[in-house]
This record gives sequence, structure tokens and C-alpha cells, in this order.
Amino acid sequence: MVRLLIIADDFTGALDTGVKFAESGAEVRVIRDEHYDFTCTSEQVSVLVMDAETRHISSQDAYRKVYHITKNAREAGIPYIYKKTDSALRGNIGSELTAVLDGSGCQVLHFLPAFPKMGRTTQNGIHYIDGIPVQESVFGKDPFEPVTCSEIPKMIAAQSKVSVRVVSDGIVMTGGEMAGVGKPEIAVYDAKTDDDMAALAHALSDAGQLGVLAGCAGMAETLPALLKLAGGRHKQPEFIPKLLVACGSVNPITCAQLDYAEKRGFVRLRLTPRQKLDPEYFQTEIGRTKARELLECYRNSALCILDSNDTAEEPDTRRYAQELGLDRDTLRVQIADTLGYLVRCFIENASDCTLLITGGDTLLGFMKQAQVEEMIPICEMAPGTVLSQFEIKGKVYKLISKSGGFGKENLIVELAEQILGEKKEGMLC
Repeated sequence: MVRLLIIADDFTGALDTGVKFAESGAEVRVIRDEHYDFTCTSEQVSVLVMDAETRHISSQDAYRKVYHITKNAREAGIPYIYKKTDSALRGNIGSELTAVLDGSGCQVLHFLPAFPKMGRTTQNGIHYIDGIPVQESVFGKDPFEPVTCSEIPKMIAAQSKVSVRVVSDGIVMTGGEMAGVGKPEIAVYDAKTDDDMAALAHALSDAGQLGVLAGCAGMAETLPALLKLAGGRHKQPEFIPKLLVACGSVNPITCAQLDYAEKRGFVRLRLTPRQKLDPEYFQTEIGRTKARELLECYRNSALCILDSNDTAEEPDTRRYAQELGLDRDTLRVQIADTLGYLVRCFIENASDCTLLITGGDTLLGFMKQAQVEEMIPICEMAPGTVLSQFEIKGKVYKLISKSGGFGKENLIVELAEQILGEKKEGMLC
């Protein structure tokens, strides 16, 4: 029976939150059907994670989606709802928090956006990445979705008229306190350390305020024990000793990881602007020839990267997109679809492998191409880096996913060492 619904705005975020419960022994499913019938869930599943895919749509559409999901979950009798937000506060933060508040009928929504172990902290209502206000960090320079505000109350106010209160003293707000006010409110909690997060979680539990929460994976990892969703531990995973990395992220953190991996022996296959953006390219004779070349390189490589990032020598993809009249969203989706198509071709026409996909758009592009509707998170292989499994035509595959902004420079190399059996220590699984 589903006791907790987590609503995420992209698929990597859905997985990196759902895995917190899977590692504690809860039966977790991650789905991408926003019209899912909650009454049809297996009795064994206690945590359902829904990717609402609201990161890149309008604030009004995001509100409508999240409101209806929340309302339907409440009507289905799901006792706990968690709105998962991006750890760098990308996306429609204000409209989605308001949608959960309205859809649940609660007086106060507790929002704990920090993830201290990943360098995300909140102080006086300002969100920081590694000590830098988020709008001044790499996330403020993102070409697709730059974060333009570091002050969380102002960020919420840009999409919502709901009152926002910053809580800096660790004293949680309760619905009883709000009853006399008459207006729902969003409470934003400061946190600089993991101990701060744990203390806030226990205070909310003691106050009976765990019913409707919001935050990133940082807050989520405090919840399995408090919600009594723990169970048996997972088995040590086994890997096929071949790794295919598909990268659609333009985040400098991921780009540095790819450069590091290439220097240490990974074969790196890059796509030209036309290959990325022409949906008919791989159906042409020259495109089919290129696809066979890429496939052959993959077949002959134990460690392979399929990369959509430009090099200094190549034409600029965004300039090429402008020449074609493609807007930013079409550019983003087409690149993800192309990568998804090629990954599907690789795993269908060559030897089995372990997949590593960076970025929620790329992961969703692959799932659409492969017609995968559901994933089962297994464990974290590193903070923010999730191992899951899925099925295609009855065959089970292992997939590692991560957000573009997570991980040390040597992350991909360390993952490869574990997959190839060369490293047994230091990773979380």
C-alpha cells in the first residue's frame, strides 16, 4: 500500500530521492505517468515517485499538473506527500509549492531546500551552492535554465501570492499556529549541516507535521525511519563489465568529469550539430552509415562515452539551431531524443552493458525511445548518483543516473572501476 507519494519535476530527481527509501528497504517504484491510478499500485509498494516533468513548462501548467496529482493522491488516501525540488532550485519552485499547498488543503507547507552533504545550504532564506549564492554559481550560468534569484522568498513570490516565512531558529511552524491567521503559508527553513536537517526533521515529526513537505533529496534521506518505511537491505549489485555513458548535460561539472574520463582511456564519441538536431538524419543513408560506425566503436570499447557537447573545433550547436529556427526547448528535447535513440540502438544491437546517463532530459529521452515507463531504484553508488533497474521486453538492465551538477571530477572513472570489478571500496553500494 502506498504510504508516501513523491512528486518530482524531472526523472533524475525522482530517482535520487526515491533511492533514499529503497536503500532503507522500502519497496519503491518511479513512474512517469501523471494520470497514474493510485488504486492500481501493487500492495508491496509503499513509496511511489512520480516524475511530473514540470521543470521546463510554464508556471501555470506546472501548477495545474502538481495540483491535480496532489489532490488525487489525497483523495486516494495517501497519507504523506513530498514535493521534491531541485537542489539548486531550478524549475517552477513557487508555482509547484503553491500547488501542493492548495491541493492538499494544508495550512502550512514546510520547505527544507538544503542538502548540506552536496554543498547546498540555506541561510537567512538565501540558497547557496558551495558557499556561493546560487544565482552566482554555475547554475546561474546554465544556458537552458539559469537560476536568477538566490533569495527563496523572492523566488517563490515570482510565481505565487502565498505568504512565505523564513524560519532561522529551528522552531517549526504548525497548522495550529496558522489557524488564527486564516491564510496558508510556506515556511522556508534554514539549514547549514546534516545535523540541522536531522534536527528539523525530528522537530517536524514531534509536531505531527510530516504530512506535506517539500525539499530535495537532502530532506528525503531523513524520512524513512520517521515515516516507518524501513525494511530489509538490498543485495550487493552485480554489473556487466562494460559501461556506456550518455551525456546530454552542459553543466561544467559533468563536462570536467567527461574530460577526466577521456584522458584515462574512455572512448568518446561526439555528435555534430546536424546529427543532434536533424530528427531525420539517422534515417538517411549517410546517417545510417554514421550510426553503424558509432555502434562499431561502442562494440569494441569496454568504456564508451556518447557526448552531445560541442568541442572548440566544431560549429556551435546553438547557432546551428538558430539557423534552423529552433527555440531553446526544441533544441533541448531534440538532443535528448537523439541520444535516447542512439542508446536504444546500442543496447539492442550490441553486447549488454551497464548504462550511465547524466541529466534528466537525456534520461527521459532514452525512456521514451525505449518505451520504459517504470524504474526501480536500488542504491546510491555515490552521493546523488543512483543505480536503478528497468525492463525492456522482459530483459533487465542496470542504469546509473545523476544530475549534471553532481559529483567530483573523477566520479565517472571511479564508477567504471567499480563496474569492471577493479574497485571494491569507497562507493556506497
